[in-house]
Amino acid sequence: MTPRGIPFIAAARFTTSLLLFSCEDPFVAQRDRMVREQIESRGIRNADVLRAMRSTPRHLFVPENLRDYAYSDHPLPIGLGQTISQPYVVALMTDLLAAGKTDRVLEIGTGSGYQAAVLAGLVKHVYTIEIVAELANSARARLAALGCRNVTVRLGDGYKGWPEEAPFDRIILTAAPPDVPQELIDQLARGGRLVAPVGESPVTQELVVVEKTRAGDIRRRAVTPVMFVPMVPERTR
Repeated sequence: MTPRGIPFIAAARFTTSLLLFSCEDPFVAQRDRMVREQIESRGIRNADVLRAMRSTPRHLFVPENLRDYAYSDHPLPIGLGQTISQPYVVALMTDLLAAGKTDRVLEIGTGSGYQAAVLAGLVKHVYTIEIVAELANSARARLAALGCRNVTVRLGDGYKGWPEEAPFDRIILTAAPPDVPQELIDQLARGGRLVAPVGESPVTQELVVVEKTRAGDIRRRAVTPVMFVPMVPERTR
């Protein structure tokens, strides 16, 4: 998951949990370097995003045998054919989402739970859907252990979204559909924003931002070419 050509109370509790964790975290220096060299150097300046990337223990979201590479400048496999995105891509998508402290966010593709953990310190609540049961269960346990009380993990088909909790202020996809599902656009609140990789194949994917105006009109723009795993509907599994 890397661009081609580019080398409130619950949230407060989560931030406090991460700060306590960081006191005994041997990876603090690696995270600082990751943010400085991989993220700030590429133009991301949002202080809240940088803080979230600096404080979220990425090494706990990768397989133990890959922890030495957790803060490197590339995606890593997490098993079951899935990956954790390159740190810069996570930061870029978080920055583009432009979520605030009162926002409710829907994430499609929980994976290891890393993107949800980054968002947990920035927003009111994260609702995240994962189609692979093993990943959903492990992410739920991992996020709970880290004190992410404002994240709810659901096993299900991301193409259908989460209609019972809609509308959402922000929606983020961490796997690529051929096009943005209409169900997700319908579940986006007016004035909301959706960020997603879109494309039929990895070589044709683009990261797009979809905005729904207060009047309900849809505006869409492409940001950069990307390569993500495909978003798979439940019926084909």
